[in-house]
Amino acid sequence: MAPITGLRLRSLHCRPRCVRALSRHLEVVPRAAVMATATDVTKRSGSSSVPLLVACLLLATTTQAEERQCAWQLPGGDVPITSALAYDELVKKLKELDALNGINGLLSWDELVMMPEGAVGSRGAQKAALAGVLYDKRTEPRLGELLSHLQDAKGTLDRVQAAVVRDAHRSYVRETAIPKDLAQRIAKLETDAYAAWVAARKASDFSRFAPFLQQWVDVSKQKAAAIDPSRSAYDVLLEDYEKGMTYARLDQIFAEVRKDLVPLIADLRSKGTAPSETWLNGIWAVEQQAALCKEVALALGFDTNIGRLDVSVHPFTGGSHPTDVRMTTRFKEHDLTEGLTGAIHETGHALYEQGRNLDPAWEGLPVGNSLSMGIHESQSLFWERMIGLSQPFAEWLLPRIRQHFPQFPERSAADLYEAVNVIKSPSLIRVESDEVTYPMHIILRYEIERGLLDGSVKVEDVPKVWNQKMKDYLGAVPETDAQGCLQDVHWSAGLFGYFPTYSLGAMYACQIYELAKQQLPELEQQVARGNFKPLKEWLNESIHKLGSLHPSGDELMKAVTGSPLKPQVFLSYLRSKYSKLYKLS
Repeated sequence: MAPITGLRLRSLHCRPRCVRALSRHLEVVPRAAVMATATDVTKRSGSSSVPLLVACLLLATTTQAEERQCAWQLPGGDVPITSALAYDELVKKLKELDALNGINGLLSWDELVMMPEGAVGSRGAQKAALAGVLYDKRTEPRLGELLSHLQDAKGTLDRVQAAVVRDAHRSYVRETAIPKDLAQRIAKLETDAYAAWVAARKASDFSRFAPFLQQWVDVSKQKAAAIDPSRSAYDVLLEDYEKGMTYARLDQIFAEVRKDLVPLIADLRSKGTAPSETWLNGIWAVEQQAALCKEVALALGFDTNIGRLDVSVHPFTGGSHPTDVRMTTRFKEHDLTEGLTGAIHETGHALYEQGRNLDPAWEGLPVGNSLSMGIHESQSLFWERMIGLSQPFAEWLLPRIRQHFPQFPERSAADLYEAVNVIKSPSLIRVESDEVTYPMHIILRYEIERGLLDGSVKVEDVPKVWNQKMKDYLGAVPETDAQGCLQDVHWSAGLFGYFPTYSLGAMYACQIYELAKQQLPELEQQVARGNFKPLKEWLNESIHKLGSLHPSGDELMKAVTGSPLKPQVFLSYLRSKYSKLYKLS
């Protein structure tokens, strides 16, 4: 077969980019033609251009089925390469993006923890400049070309590579789908709506925030339609926080939770006997709280060689990489348990980050990232609730509290366990609620925001709908808008779809814990002795290192526990635990 025509030769000097070969419209490259071309190029150039010949030989050795997938170009020219080379180029771009995201993470951490107040303006300029660089790299056409090619060549990818391409393609589509004018409107609305929410909350007047919430509903619908007009707006928005989840699946899960939990809450309040908790009241020095919480975090497995602990106004976990994880917490002098549970919660997030897969095939790539906000929350709630609110943990914790606070009351570990598990009554504020009432706060918000997007709830009716659902679900009605529909910041940022991840996390955590108890038969005894290493290592292998290999939380649960998320596991846990605590027959 004759060599392929159309070659333009320059000085080779063993530099493959100096050769421009094979026109971009070429779709199928017969192996014989490639071999002939390789020979012809070498003869005419008078040079043994090894890189070019290797590229050609790679094509020449492909199977007939692969030939259609190999007509791909190097960045600077027209030499076809295999999907393997296209994947290598993609990996390089994605790892660069990950490094830039890490820089952004450090800037944000510093802003909240260390930055002097006078640096607000310069930090804003720095973050804006970096955001521009990130946007350009996330939306560059070459990235789209690589992803499109690799989408068509899925059969040549292994499981990890396929997950990288799947998630990178999903992100690229979402980044490039939104028109510039809409992105600018969203950016401006973030600032305007937050200021309006702050003022409305201070005045406890929802009407001041309502016009901005309406704008968020409108632009969110437009954003969703731009990304995927074939799906419901809520499903598209939900993907930002919980990949693979749909409103139909949420309806199924939350209907089951609502059906069981509303009567359980009513029974606990009307028929149960609440444990005593007032003995925990007192003044607890912040310095000693910080020392105690650091001891707890280190005992659970937080590694300060690749992380650090600090104090901030709002607790969070951030950083730049699994080898640089930054967690913060906060303390209140009159509340010992809030600082403790907050520290354990953030430690759970941090352990997930430090446990991510650092194999070169995973590190810095989408497959190595946390699967979703719900799964991330499952790891914080696993440690905070399944471990931190358990009686075995109370047995380990009590003597350590006494070491830091000699004045701590002479009560038993059973007393401590009961006191930290009291149900709030009334439960008006989401962030102050307990593990029994918390899911109903989430379901209420989910039902309202879904209604806003599908038109069944009008913005001006939000306070009325909110109060009615509070009465129906939690038996309490807030006296003011500030106590009610204005208590959360989320809607001021247009975060529709965020709230469900909190309760999904609690349910994932419970299902994972049930499996952990089966596979670690001595788990409760180990916790009581303060031996958390077996559990941490089990979570590293079973959850953390799997990253985003699976496309959804349900698929991860199926792979790890044998079934998708089962709300009854969570409901049985609550029913059993609190029936005993509240002495229900």
